[in-house]
Amino acid sequence: MRLGLAAALVIAPAVAAAEPNDIDLSGLATRQMQGGMQVGAVGSPLEFRELASQLGVVLAPHLLTPADTLGFSGFQFSVDYATTTIDSNADYWKKSLVSGAPPAGLNTVGFFARKGMWFPLPSFEVGAGAIHVQDSHLWAGNLYAKFALHEGYHDLPIPSLAVRGAVSRVMTQEQLDLTIASIDVTISKHFGVGGTWRFDPFIGGNVLMIVPRSEVIDTTPNIDSTSPGNQADSFNNVVFKDQSNIIRNRFVIGAKLQYYVFQLTLEAIFATAGTSADSQTGVTAACMPMSATNACNATDAAASQRTLALSAGFDF
Repeated sequence: MRLGLAAALVIAPAVAAAEPNDIDLSGLATRQMQGGMQVGAVGSPLEFRELASQLGVVLAPHLLTPADTLGFSGFQFSVDYATTTIDSNADYWKKSLVSGAPPAGLNTVGFFARKGMWFPLPSFEVGAGAIHVQDSHLWAGNLYAKFALHEGYHDLPIPSLAVRGAVSRVMTQEQLDLTIASIDVTISKHFGVGGTWRFDPFIGGNVLMIVPRSEVIDTTPNIDSTSPGNQADSFNNVVFKDQSNIIRNRFVIGAKLQYYVFQLTLEAIFATAGTSADSQTGVTAACMPMSATNACNATDAAASQRTLALSAGFDF
């Protein structure tokens, strides 16, 4: 019994310890001081919107497949690795990352399963998986459904065409509730190589819709507001105001190379800079960095981002 308790005490701090790329939204709150004491806090809408915009691109579903589906009897298992640039000079990254020193990009590892279907439509494909941001506790679950409008005419100079809807949702994050939906259009062409290899280059574009929400954030975690005399500390808790959805556009180019059941897919993604605004009715003031009020309109000015992704797996 004593040995088990000792082991638990040793393991618990390691499990709870923050990683360098964990998100702490309390850094995006403006603390209101009076007489040298914090008497309240307001979350900055602008920084929150820009952080959610860039993090949404990092965790957004990747394509990593040509327009052709796997076929109604086919399925695929893969491991994906990707690196996505972030604006490491932006204050919102410096204030929200636990490390306080943002890297030039965030790396992710993903695990996915894909299956071809004949129902509800022919040339249908579904997939599910999870993405993990390295050096953090951040995980996001992914789901998608793809429908090939045209595929299979490999002997003709006609490309395959598919549309896909996907969603990614952040998990294991106590402060941030982030959902990323995407709609993709993909064009690809199949080429046989030596009767053994198959080569499928593809291009595509998609629209991301990022839905940012925050949970209650304690800006003074070292003070227990339930202790006698500390009840007023609850006023220092912050919830970032719900904002309208963030829209980001991405363009994709890639290629899939397959030999027997082994496949290797490489893609490059360019996400344009953020421009969407959260416009409140009757409000004309624009949000400024570290605004001390929610009564302002936050315009996403997140910088453009680039992603390089590699997938390796088996097609059966």
